[in-house]
Amino acid sequence: MHSPFFRIEAVGPAVLLRLISLDSTNRLTRACVTALVAAIEQLKLENRVRPLIIAGNRQFFSVGADLNEINALTGPQAYAFSAIGQELMNTIGIYPAPVIAAIEGHCMGGGVDLALACHRRIAAPHAIFGHRGAALGLMTGWGGTQRLPRLIGKARALELLVAAEKISAAQGQEFGLVDAIADDPVEQALRFLQAASSLPTLV
Repeated sequence: MHSPFFRIEAVGPAVLLRLISLDSTNRLTRACVTALVAAIEQLKLENRVRPLIIAGNRQFFSVGADLNEINALTGPQAYAFSAIGQELMNTIGIYPAPVIAAIEGHCMGGGVDLALACHRRIAAPHAIFGHRGAALGLMTGWGGTQRLPRLIGKARALELLVAAEKISAAQGQEFGLVDAIADDPVEQALRFLQAASSLPTLV
C-alpha cells in the first residue's frame, strides 16, 4: 500500500503503519487523514486482521493538524474536517485487533488524539506530549476532549487541554496516558503482542 503520508509493512505478528512527510513532522492534513481512514479500512478487510502499530520517526510522532490549512477553512469545511478526523479516530478505536501507538519525539494536538484512539501507548523516554490548541484559540474536534478525561481524569485532562501544558513520557506514564516507556517503542510493542499471542485462550 503506497502513500505519500505513510508506509505500511508487515513486522512479526503485526502491521506497522509509519507516518511520513517531507518535513518529517507528520502533519495530519485533510488528505492525510482521508488516506489513513481508507488504509485502515482496507486492513480490516484482510482474511486475517493483524494487530496494528502506528509510529512516526524519532523526532516526531505527529504534530497534529496543519494550522495553515485549518486557518484557511470555511465553516462548512472545518465541520467536514472535524468529521473525517472523528471517523479516523473511531476507525482505530473499533479496529478488530490491538492497535498500539509507538511514540517517539513530539506528539502534539491531533497527534495526541491519534494516540488516544489507539488501544495502548508505548513511548520513548524523549517523547513529549501536548495539546497546544487552547494557546492558539483552538480546541480539538477529533474526540480528544472525551477520550483524555476518561483515560487520565478530568483534572489532568484540563491541565493538558485548557492550560496547553506539555508533559514528558515519564509524566504521561504517571498520569496514565502512557502504558509503558521503552527506548524502542516499536520493538516493545512487538514484544507485547508476541507475549499476548502466547497466552492460553480461556474457554
